[in-house]
Amino acid sequence: MNILVAMDSLKGSLSSLEANKVIAEGFLQAHAAFNIQTVPIADGGEGTVEALVHATDGRFVNTVVTGPLGKRVKARYGILGDQVTAVIEIAEASGLPLLKKEERNPFITTSFGVGEMILEAIDKGCRDLIIGLGGSATNDAGVGMLQALGYQFLNKEGLNVGHGGAELKSIVKIDVSSVPEILKQVRFRVACDVNNPLYGENGAACIYGPQKGATPEMVKELDNALKHFAEVVLEQFGTDLQGISGAGAAGGLGAAFAGFLNAELESGVRLILDQARLEEKLQGVNLVITGEGKLDGQTSMGKAPAGIALLARKHGIPVIALAGDVSEGNPSLHESGISAYFTIVSGPIDLDRAMNSEVTRMNLRRTAEQIGRVYGVFMN
Repeated sequence: MNILVAMDSLKGSLSSLEANKVIAEGFLQAHAAFNIQTVPIADGGEGTVEALVHATDGRFVNTVVTGPLGKRVKARYGILGDQVTAVIEIAEASGLPLLKKEERNPFITTSFGVGEMILEAIDKGCRDLIIGLGGSATNDAGVGMLQALGYQFLNKEGLNVGHGGAELKSIVKIDVSSVPEILKQVRFRVACDVNNPLYGENGAACIYGPQKGATPEMVKELDNALKHFAEVVLEQFGTDLQGISGAGAAGGLGAAFAGFLNAELESGVRLILDQARLEEKLQGVNLVITGEGKLDGQTSMGKAPAGIALLARKHGIPVIALAGDVSEGNPSLHESGISAYFTIVSGPIDLDRAMNSEVTRMNLRRTAEQIGRVYGVFMN
């Protein structure tokens, strides 16, 4: 029996790679005749670099770039097995995890380091770049990233503006004379699963500003600054940033990628599954095991397990999903192609203990073994 295991990470507990390994062990404990292949998976957010590097036999690249507060930070990106595709998580350079809670301030945080990572990947020969937008600590409309790429944003005195969302209101002109020509040869594909506009009540500042440290007063000022920036871009280049679905993603990085770098904003799950060549790997498979930390109504709306289940359903392959929490299980999970879903938790347990990595390993291995024993009955 051929089994494909493609778990998303159980955030706070196990990575996709670790979860896949434990499930494979459980099945093999049940029956040594199972033929198991594992495919690391992500949805475009945290874990995307690791998943794609392992899925394509690529490599990790460690570097040092400008962090959200202007200090140098360690960052990692990946170069995939084809040696011309790089995958970058913007959180590595400008993410909330790089800041203490009291340091969060979208007035001053910058996406400059994202641009530095892009330039380094290009310098290493990459011409296809996959970008994961999750976890941003910035609200600078991607201006910091663009500054690193050679764009100059000038104030009324003709001087370059500084870093951070508060600086957007000072921009009166954009100088593109120093942007390297090689950028035109690069294809950007951006994992973006939100459709927020750049500004307004559903925009970058109003929806995501508070979690990045913005007070209600700051949110209003940031929103006005984003609107001003969009007006400057529209007047100078004729590009309507506000009209781009997903422009408000990651503090406006969606607008920067789509409006300045001709990026394609795509479903994160579809993009990752395509790069991992998951559909090809389904050939000859009899059962798919997938899952994530929590299965609920949101799972069917663009999360990795649902994307995997839809592909499997095309080929008539049953899918079993595993999760730490299925308390809000939803009929839409079955509609997406998930044949059955199970919690790996065997009884009442404290949340912190349930999320302990060793406990999660034990629970996943046990659940996989029991599912394997059921299938093994029909193999004997």
